[in-house]
Amino acid sequence: MLHIDKMDKALEQTNSYFYSFSCEHSFGRKIPSKSRTTIYMSNCCLDPGIAKTFVAKKTKPNKSYYSFVDKIRAMNYSPKFPVKWVKFMVMILSIASTGIAAGWTDIPRLSPTRGIIMEDPDLLSSAAVSDDLQTCYYPQTLDHFNYQPQSYGTFQQRYVMNFKYWGGANNSAPILAYLGAESPLNVSLTAIGFLNDSAVSFNALLVYIEHRYYGKSIPFGSREEAFKNASTLGYFNSAQAIADYAEIIMHIKSKLRAFYSPVIVVGGSYGGMLASWLRLKYPHVALGALASSAPILYFDKITPSGAYYSVVTKDFREASESCYQTIRNSWSVIDKIASQPNGLSTLSMIFNTCKPLTKSSELKIALKNMYALAAQYNSPPRYPVTVICRGIDGANETQDILSKIFAGVVAYGNLSCYINQQTNESETTEGWRWQTCSEMVIPIGIGNGTMFQPAPFNLTSFIQHCKTIFGVLPRPHWVTSYYGGHDIKLILQRFGSNIIFSNGLRDPYSGGGVLENISESILAVKTVNGSHCLDIHAQTASDPEWLVKQRQTEVKIIRGWIAQYYADLKDILFKQ
Repeated sequence: MLHIDKMDKALEQTNSYFYSFSCEHSFGRKIPSKSRTTIYMSNCCLDPGIAKTFVAKKTKPNKSYYSFVDKIRAMNYSPKFPVKWVKFMVMILSIASTGIAAGWTDIPRLSPTRGIIMEDPDLLSSAAVSDDLQTCYYPQTLDHFNYQPQSYGTFQQRYVMNFKYWGGANNSAPILAYLGAESPLNVSLTAIGFLNDSAVSFNALLVYIEHRYYGKSIPFGSREEAFKNASTLGYFNSAQAIADYAEIIMHIKSKLRAFYSPVIVVGGSYGGMLASWLRLKYPHVALGALASSAPILYFDKITPSGAYYSVVTKDFREASESCYQTIRNSWSVIDKIASQPNGLSTLSMIFNTCKPLTKSSELKIALKNMYALAAQYNSPPRYPVTVICRGIDGANETQDILSKIFAGVVAYGNLSCYINQQTNESETTEGWRWQTCSEMVIPIGIGNGTMFQPAPFNLTSFIQHCKTIFGVLPRPHWVTSYYGGHDIKLILQRFGSNIIFSNGLRDPYSGGGVLENISESILAVKTVNGSHCLDIHAQTASDPEWLVKQRQTEVKIIRGWIAQYYADLKDILFKQ
């Protein structure tokens, strides 16, 4: 049995609605590390000042039980995430590989915050998370689209609010809602600065919603249970996620009586796709959407399969012709050495690998992923593509080609060893693998004319891999069937409205983005030097002028949507 004083002490120490720790049985023996005790708030923080109910849950393999401790104490404070925990998340995410289980799907991961994490892990840990953030949990419906008994199950979905700048419901002040993508919400609270930077001028309430199956928003009571098999993972898809967001936004507006407050949804990368799709599917919930670096056209052969690595190649070639040529020529040298006796040992020594290479593809995939990641997040002030090329070009001219490549590897990240570091698989990698194996089938391959060896996307092989892992078949045509994409201008110019598709053309995923205006209110905002989701990151004093102007353009467009909404609202209320 859990002691109330231990629970109370834990809450005092963390000042948080969610805490996980080891406890003791009544006979004094510590529970093994695999058995964790979790405390979380079951009431929403929109009802402040009342006695909260906490649930203690202990889970063991194939067995779980619950004990309830009601009305521990009345609390009325704004929880915050410990900075040390945020730094731990940064470390975990920053070591994740670019590809999903590289070598079997090789679809580069989408992420709006990964560039910040990779380039400056200390940025998040050194910046205090705002005390103005209030964490809430909503009892979310498991399945929005069926009426079977199990569909009515619920899980606790996390969302965070910031009332600091809000003009209030009486003024119908706006709500800016960030739609979480394929990672826990914590990092986004600091890294996605567009909302906080814009809140003052809009007098906006800020809302950040976590995606189901990530972070603290886990169905079926535990991550182990939720990811157990395809039956429990079957509720893990974009349509359910968008319905989650719509339900929480409507819940917030109802609780705050903010019935006429316009909502602008913001998302980046996969979250940007969700933002644009929510606007199209739920126009009564969101007035508009800012979809940053959202490759909604990288499905079902709308975009050429090789577009991604063509942009990676372009980025490196523009940075340095000699760097591009060195990389391009390196692959055949790797193959030649690998084919020789003790060749893998030689490659392991050249690249100072953390453990001996077992096949040359291990090295080539790691290098390819490094180049792709550098290009996708080729952001100021560091510009990682330039960093790699300086390392390659700066090597001694007498050095062989692979020694030059290794110099680029060291320049990108100076570590004790390289290529095959031992890492723990993050929940993001695990979750994104399922998503790409079910509906997010982004057919990225490598065509001719790049700095890489050709490797066309093989749908048959991809399907077989997914079936082997999950026992289900991917649906490569489902995204375009459910959301559209083919002939997008013809379809949306007289149907959709109020969506900004922002892209940086240095981002390899921009090849699958909307780069031209579709209508007067579905607009493409692009920058030649921009990278993945850079526009929704927090503004800094060193931001280049083109980035400042891009954000100003986006804010101006959103302000126009809101002004028109208020004018329409005034006319309707006047007539009543």
